[in-house]
Amino acid sequence: MKCSEICALIEQEYGTEYACDWDNVGLLAGRSTKEVKKILLSLDATDEVVRMAAEGGYDMLITHHPMLFSAIKRVTDQDMNGRRLLELIRNDISYYAMHTNYDTRGMADLATRLMGLTECAVLEEVKDGEGIGRVGKLPHPMTLRECGEQVKVAYGIPNVRLFGNPDTQVSLVGICPGAGKSTMPLALGFGCDVYITGDIDHHTGIDAVDQGMCIIDAGHYGVEHIFMEDVKAYLEKVLTGVHMDCVAVKHPFVVI
Repeated sequence: MKCSEICALIEQEYGTEYACDWDNVGLLAGRSTKEVKKILLSLDATDEVVRMAAEGGYDMLITHHPMLFSAIKRVTDQDMNGRRLLELIRNDISYYAMHTNYDTRGMADLATRLMGLTECAVLEEVKDGEGIGRVGKLPHPMTLRECGEQVKVAYGIPNVRLFGNPDTQVSLVGICPGAGKSTMPLALGFGCDVYITGDIDHHTGIDAVDQGMCIIDAGHYGVEHIFMEDVKAYLEKVLTGVHMDCVAVKHPFVVI
């Protein structure tokens, strides 16, 4: 199939109109006319991933996080993203990013289902009643510590950080996969007992606790790596004659 046809099928389910205004999604590099037989899916277009795509003979790379967020004035080997783009173009690999449009149309519901939440509402609306994050109820009340253990199982992650007393009883949960600092006030507004997200700094964490809401920081990567297998499963349903692989789950840091 041509790259343009694959893009159209992606956008049929995860329309770019559901992306936030500040985001940069869609085909970001490469030929729309490229004949695609092999696709590699990854959360990020790191040097390692770009090299893997090139050495593995992939025709298309699809990531969650866009390599490019804003306009660039030059593409050279003198900076990191320039080198990545040159490697992709040199190997005729088309590069597609699906970020907040996937957050809105896929990630939020998937993260919620994995936690078994019920009576769910959208945390931050983006378009047509759909949006980023969810608020819902746990199957039964539990302690913050128990909820943290459930998060580890749900997302297959080795550890989480807890802000709040581990013995606090929690029932109403807010989830925002990725970096959820900006939507924390919305979770507070819903009256959430606990907020599951990533990239929470010291002051944001202790301020949330002082306002009556615990936080489980599962890491930015920790919740979002679910993107890869989910999009692969969708593409396998709508594409024919295309081989797909996901980059192995590899957390960006190690806790010692």
